[in-house]
Amino acid sequence: MPLQLVLHLDLHGRSAPTQARRAARAHLAGTAADDDELPPLALDTALLLISELVTNAVRHTSGGCMLEVGLASDGIDIEVTDTSDAEPEARGADRRGEGGWGWHLVNRLGTDVGIRHHAAGGKTIHVRVPC
Repeated sequence: MPLQLVLHLDLHGRSAPTQARRAARAHLAGTAADDDELPPLALDTALLLISELVTNAVRHTSGGCMLEVGLASDGIDIEVTDTSDAEPEARGADRRGEGGWGWHLVNRLGTDVGIRHHAAGGKTIHVRVPC
């Protein structure tokens, strides 16, 4: 599924999720048509899922990641590419704040969740947030 009006961002290190959210917010605000404002719930959901996917990519892989965010007429497409071949696994969420919620949130709040593996290694996770 091709993304439209796409933000491409290479991310590395502990500040990656913060950088991703800031850049995505600015991109989405700048690409939404004036008369067709992005619904706040869709924007908040997209930023949450971006944060979760980027956090997991930098925490659980050996390299950084690439974030792509595209705004289409009916939703926000998010793709995060990282260097690991391992697929995310749902694990028990820790109510004390120790993690485990990310993949559950991606699958609960997003649609069209998919994983593409690359011949050269690594994978891309795609999720759509409907508007």
